[in-house]
Amino acid sequence: MHDYNNEFEEKMTLRKELSPDELLKLIFDYVAKISNEKQVDAILVLMADMGREMVVSDRCTLWLLDEINNELWTKVAHGIPPIRIPVNSGVVGYAINSGEAVIINDAYSDERFNPEVDRKTGYKTKNIMALPIRNNEGDIIGAYQAINKVTPEGLFTEKDLEHIALAASYSGKALESAMLYQEIEDTQKEIIFTMAEVGESRSKETGNHVKRVAEYSRILAEGIGLDEREVEVLRMASPMHDIGKIGIPDAILKKPGKLTDHEFDIMKSHSRLGYDMLKGSRRTILKSAAIVAHEHHEKYNGRGYPNAISGENIHVYGRITAVADVFDALGSDRVYKAAWPLERIVNLFKEERGQHFDPKLIDVFFHRFDEILAIRDYFQDDISNEANTDG
Repeated sequence: MHDYNNEFEEKMTLRKELSPDELLKLIFDYVAKISNEKQVDAILVLMADMGREMVVSDRCTLWLLDEINNELWTKVAHGIPPIRIPVNSGVVGYAINSGEAVIINDAYSDERFNPEVDRKTGYKTKNIMALPIRNNEGDIIGAYQAINKVTPEGLFTEKDLEHIALAASYSGKALESAMLYQEIEDTQKEIIFTMAEVGESRSKETGNHVKRVAEYSRILAEGIGLDEREVEVLRMASPMHDIGKIGIPDAILKKPGKLTDHEFDIMKSHSRLGYDMLKGSRRTILKSAAIVAHEHHEKYNGRGYPNAISGENIHVYGRITAVADVFDALGSDRVYKAAWPLERIVNLFKEERGQHFDPKLIDVFFHRFDEILAIRDYFQDDISNEANTDG
């Protein structure tokens, strides 16, 4: 063995193997948590934690196979982006490609081990274990990987392999269900963005308008303390704010000059049209989109439309999208106006605090103004493209 092993053991807090009773309790505790979780990345973290405790290792990671990109990816902690590696990387790549479980108790003596990660991080891998995970059809969908056994013996055994296989069998169905749920949700999100872009394109808006509104809404929702799930729901729902414009005649929607009172009344009906289109859905995102479509033109002082409601009687989703949409609309060229300079928009938002807009949201808007501007710059409209499509 290499001479760093003694140093490793001194730094690690050594633990004993679990008794059968401890193992059973651990499994029940984690299975209960995993079965109540629908988010794939959260399940990956829970499964990794369960595997680490079951085999008494220093680290445990659950990798999933991305066949489209020929990569393995994992979520090792909440709040950070996924890590991605080539599908044939290291021991875990070998386990997935061969379909075989692997135990290596002297990592550096085995050619399947890739020491590059250790060189980059300063971590010392003593031993490693990897096990392919299969779905109900028997197809490999990922792998468990455990690193560095932290018992006094310091060696992975066939018993550890049985334990990690047990963890995979208990939690694999929940993981597969969550992956299917996420695929359905991702498809729903894609359809929503496509529908929103179709609605905006009728009034010569760009797809980037709905992307900017989505990200502005996310920042504002985070800033006033909505939970992570609600933030994501609103980010997906807010692009649908003007979906009702599909029902507005072109002569009004694309009119370059000022609308008559009658024409403006017809234009305002897009909020009710959008609501009527979406209100019957039982899907969380579409129900939220119905609220956004209906209330994003309401004003905090009660002088908006269609229902002239005020203050916190306006749903928070509507209040947030109002700020996001108006900021983007004023800063963009439209058929009926040129974009306003930023200074003029800032002054208007200060004046409309507590009038058009929820004052708490305006405070968040200015507190996170640098992030707002970064999004505006990142999702700039492609003027050359617009010229081509209009021509």
